[in-house]
Amino acid sequence: MRYVMKIAYDGTAYAGWQRQKNAPSVQETLENAIMQALGVDVRVTGSGRTDAGVHAAGQVCHFDSDSLTVPPDKMPDCLNRFLPPDVRIVEGWGAGVNFDSNRSAKRKTYCYSLYVSKREMPIKERFAVRIDDAPSLEVLQRVAELFEGEHDFKAFCASGSAVKTTVRTVYEVKVEEAYSFGSRDIKIYVTGNGFLYNMVRTMTGELLDLASGKRTEESLKRAFETGERGLLGKTMPAKGLLLLNVNYEK
Repeated sequence: MRYVMKIAYDGTAYAGWQRQKNAPSVQETLENAIMQALGVDVRVTGSGRTDAGVHAAGQVCHFDSDSLTVPPDKMPDCLNRFLPPDVRIVEGWGAGVNFDSNRSAKRKTYCYSLYVSKREMPIKERFAVRIDDAPSLEVLQRVAELFEGEHDFKAFCASGSAVKTTVRTVYEVKVEEAYSFGSRDIKIYVTGNGFLYNMVRTMTGELLDLASGKRTEESLKRAFETGERGLLGKTMPAKGLLLLNVNYEK
């Protein structure tokens, strides 16, 4: 049977989703819990990697086993007792062998969280990045739409990536704001067919620079055309990024 699970985790203490040799990962933590709870040694396949320090509310993964008697929908209750508090399975279901949590994914949505404040706010620091100031919501949304469509995002990808192509389609970039605990909160939602290493974090830095006038639409266009990383702003910290959901519908 192919067991599929939706995972939520606070990525602060982990070196990302993928198993590492010398650092804890979410994948390793989950596989160890499966061994402890069910006595089977499996390799779990995720919908994609999340970088060190990145969080998830809707990471999807799967593993295969023909020896287990636990129903797929009971897997969360079965495994959560063996997982640390910062990793939880929130949903479980079964799927056919043609389903692949990585290759079957059609869309992914990430959310990057910022808050505007002159000083750090401990209640927000773990999952959001503080900035001193930000343009209006209307300006941010207008600039956000420049990233939509099919583009070569090579300039937005960290060096060392071994992907076959850096062309990706971004279906929507949406900016929302709210106010809490005396500061302005900004959330940037990015939905696409796939993402490169550091892509959303670099997009967020570039969006802020464009909206504040530090860079221009022409410089963004050249970055798409040439793939030159130096034409873009900084890569934002990992802690503000959350994998919100993975969609498998066409």
